[in-house]
Amino acid sequence: MPLALLALAVGAFGIGTTEFVIMGLLPEIAADYGVTIPTAGFLVTGYALGVVLGAALLTVLGNKVSRKRMLMLLMGLFVVGNVVSALAPNFGIMLTGRVVASLAHGSFFGIGSVVAAGLVAPAKKAGAIATMFTGLTVANIVGVPLGTFIGQAVGWRVTFGIVAVLGVAGLLGIAKLVPAMPRPEGARLRGELKALRNPQVLLAMAMTVLGFGGVFAAITYIAPMMTHVAGYSDGSVTWLLVLFGIGMFLGNLLGGRYADRALMPMLYATLGGLAVVLALFSFTAHNKILAAITVLLVGALGFATVPPLQKRVLDQAQGAPTLASAVNIGAFNLGNALSAWLGGLVIAAGLGYTSPNWVGALLAASALVLAFWSAALERRSPAPAVEAAAPAAAPVPVHH
Repeated sequence: MPLALLALAVGAFGIGTTEFVIMGLLPEIAADYGVTIPTAGFLVTGYALGVVLGAALLTVLGNKVSRKRMLMLLMGLFVVGNVVSALAPNFGIMLTGRVVASLAHGSFFGIGSVVAAGLVAPAKKAGAIATMFTGLTVANIVGVPLGTFIGQAVGWRVTFGIVAVLGVAGLLGIAKLVPAMPRPEGARLRGELKALRNPQVLLAMAMTVLGFGGVFAAITYIAPMMTHVAGYSDGSVTWLLVLFGIGMFLGNLLGGRYADRALMPMLYATLGGLAVVLALFSFTAHNKILAAITVLLVGALGFATVPPLQKRVLDQAQGAPTLASAVNIGAFNLGNALSAWLGGLVIAAGLGYTSPNWVGALLAASALVLAFWSAALERRSPAPAVEAAAPAAAPVPVHH
């Protein structure tokens, strides 16, 4: 794999740390600002919604900028947002800092996915995308647990200050290692927008919202679930997040390996398995050992969907992939926002800290239904398209 992928992975490491470290620090932040844990959960929801907004907005605004320069600008915005979060005197400004940092997230991974895929042979695209996302998964093994430990030991503000430094490192890495990659001459905003009207692209994005949303329904409230239900100490949340990160790392490798070989079967297996595991989590959460195993499985099954879903969007939006790729990253976080909000609702309704697991199971099962629907539509579409096409027409794109 090209060395430039390392630079993208460093940026992904910083972004992954700030996105997920908030889960382990919700109790401390809530206590510091004098708000409830469901209210503190808006720091997750707000970040996720900022990703959705920034994914489309900043990708469109950067339509005339080279991809390398845009990636550097996005990392600069990410640094600013984390500095604001670290210094925030009240909850409102803290939320503002989270949103500012999140605006860079979607475009970074969206543009980064296109850059990563363009650095390798077509048969290795999913693997290249997975390599970039390795930075995010490693963040959950190293960055998030370490950030949680530091936040609990010396204060959560220090954690966000360190994340800002990680953002600076990512920016410098991109400046030095990523080659100058101007946008293709034929790329136009109109074509990018047209790709978003492709039914298969929209279905893939809907699978993204529901599938990864299922993961966040459970993981957003992992700290109170593990301490109040499973009986773990506050300090144990750190190594539980390590388990989740290890699961994400393994799932990312699995998804990247098999998405280039059997993309849709991979989605069937992972989404179906995720729905089952999340449903079981409501029961396994009452046992320390089973709860820890389930946290690992949720991370593995959830993140195994990321490379295939991202590749599916790139395949179906051929010729105009940048905006679709970024919007799909926004779709991951739309699912995060939706599930974090729904999880907070069921907790606030008095259904207990395990109730978000049922929300996640239903979301993942819905994504599985969409996956079967998408495959059924694709099986039916080639025949009429070939009959209607002129002899010189390009073939209908299919997944690899």
